[in-house]
Amino acid sequence: MSFLGKAIEGIWHTGIVVYGNEYYFGGGIQHCPAGSTPYGTPLKVVELGVTHVPKDVFEVYLQEISPRYLPETYSLLTHNCNNFSNEISQFLVGVSIPEYILQLPNEVMSSPMGALIMPMIQNLESTLKSGGVPQVPQFKPPTAVNALAQSGLNGGVNNEVKGKDENSKTESPSSVKPAGEPQKSSPNGATADPLGDARNKVQDEIVKEFAAIMATGTMRASEAAALATKRVMQRYGHTAVSQN
Repeated sequence: MSFLGKAIEGIWHTGIVVYGNEYYFGGGIQHCPAGSTPYGTPLKVVELGVTHVPKDVFEVYLQEISPRYLPETYSLLTHNCNNFSNEISQFLVGVSIPEYILQLPNEVMSSPMGALIMPMIQNLESTLKSGGVPQVPQFKPPTAVNALAQSGLNGGVNNEVKGKDENSKTESPSSVKPAGEPQKSSPNGATADPLGDARNKVQDEIVKEFAAIMATGTMRASEAAALATKRVMQRYGHTAVSQN
């Protein structure tokens, strides 16, 4: 309150949990088993929906965007962990993470002290970009694009956005339910898997469609994945979970 002129709930770090792993932007795209990140136990989990994007396709997508998520591209205000989580969420289920997290930099900079803390933020970013902190390995998927047509789908998605407040507690604001296992309604009204027993067939078709599109050499992996998911879901009459 004394620093910003108003109270805020926390300064959040976020990540997405999908296929049993948590993915987050920290010196590059990082991943580890869900619940085992350095940020501790999350304070909050927000369900994002159901995705039918196959794990193999998702990993190819992460590899494609990884050059945009490096230590030297990090910006505390405009290109941070929350921006990464938001981009991943939109790719998987077509929705954003909570707006109050995305708008936090604007809230801080519009406060009376916002202009005064800019030099501190710039110094922090300069330290990161100059290699003043240890570098971490970049994300590399274990599968290759040309193997996608042969692989089945690991259709589960449990996405969690995690965060850390000013007292180093963690919050996790988002989760996406797995399309590869039965879904149960949650207390906040989340719906069951709309495809039921057909989900495995749908996921297989998405993999094959993705491989066929990539073989044309006309699209990036992210575009091909979105188009493949959209085409297959349209066949089944469930366009709401496809990507645009």
